[in-house]
Amino acid sequence: MASKIRILLIERNMKIKDLAKMLGYSGNNLSNKLRDDNFSEKEFKKIAELVDCDFDATFTMRDTDKII
Repeated sequence: MASKIRILLIERNMKIKDLAKMLGYSGNNLSNKLRDDNFSEKEFKKIAELVDCDFDATFTMRDTDKII
């Protein structure tokens, strides 16, 4: 998911420090979270809101492709 956040930042022409400031994090803190891919669903939703996106967490069953 961290790689998707990085792609999102590129698409929005933003830097890590820009998003960190919007989240109220230090640049180092957000960089560490991205490195460790350590985000809660609440943080994903907040990031999506801040960059004008929707966040949808789903499970897809591999054998049937059913999305839950």
